[in-house]
Amino acid sequence: MSVIDTSEQKVRDSLKGERVLLIGGAGFIGHNLAMRLHSYGAEVAILDNLSVNSLVDNVFGARESGLKAAMNHYCLQERFKLLRAAEIKMINCDARQMGELGIVFRDYQPTKVVHLAAIASAVDANADPGLMFDLQLIILRNILELCRLQYTGIKQVMLLSSSTVYGDFEGTEVDESVRPRPRGIYANTKFMAERLLRTYARQYDIGSTTIRPSALYGERCVSRRVSQKFIENALMGVPLLLEGGGEGRLDFTYIEDLVDGMARALAFHKSKEDNNTFNLTFGNSRSIAELTAIVKELVPQAIIEERPRANDKPIRGTLSTERAERLLGYKSQWPLEVGYRRYCEWYMEMWNSIKNDA
Repeated sequence: MSVIDTSEQKVRDSLKGERVLLIGGAGFIGHNLAMRLHSYGAEVAILDNLSVNSLVDNVFGARESGLKAAMNHYCLQERFKLLRAAEIKMINCDARQMGELGIVFRDYQPTKVVHLAAIASAVDANADPGLMFDLQLIILRNILELCRLQYTGIKQVMLLSSSTVYGDFEGTEVDESVRPRPRGIYANTKFMAERLLRTYARQYDIGSTTIRPSALYGERCVSRRVSQKFIENALMGVPLLLEGGGEGRLDFTYIEDLVDGMARALAFHKSKEDNNTFNLTFGNSRSIAELTAIVKELVPQAIIEERPRANDKPIRGTLSTERAERLLGYKSQWPLEVGYRRYCEWYMEMWNSIKNDA
């Protein structure tokens, strides 16, 4: 059996000359992926109308105030500074309008399209299900119809889904063969998008890749994930609520691991007949108590309060990354003790700098 070359150099060689369009790419995942692809030699453009987590909303309509709002503002500004420094093209467009999206396709002529547009939080998705539906499904419909009707030169459509599509884990680990049982607006909309993409891919010869990440964390995230909430609350003197004694487990994943896997999935996509789904996580779940311990070590004055476990939260665990390892050469590099500590130290440095300047 021949050995498949999945080295970083092969990733670079495979991406060179590709024109990748990141729809909803100004967000946390998108701007990190854009910089990774750019560093590998791909031509990258971001399409975004900045309706979610925008600088305008952060200044005039934000739910946050004080230092939290200032931290959000800093993170958003840093995203644009990094993208501008890398000379990555930014296109202001509402992808929910097929006519507008079609013009971008015509002018940019992408060879690969990544659909990242969505509400990042399940709580926010429940509060505005119509917007979640529009961003996830209407935009995907527009992408797929343009690929079907006119832009047949697009070799791959990548969808960012979520590990929440699995619902309650029946065991300690799931792989991509496990049948999803999504719960709630966020997870069900993600799964509907997966099924829509899979149907178009098979019926209309559109190459597709679905990515299922889990419990992301990393610099410049403003999505209020538990990893951000805990370090932020510790610095503010707000209690860290440890539900069920912190026994709940998540497959915490540093953003650098995710974008490495996504770049590999874009680089090693073979043809329009290639349609696959990949778990891209660290590949080993950790308890919320272990996350809390890292925060407590860095911020000794952090207040910990226990609460009963919320029944509406799914039971999670480890996502097997064996398929991504075998087909993409993916191997996670950032365990919680290294990646989350690095993120917390960055957060503390930025927080104190902003606090001192206030």
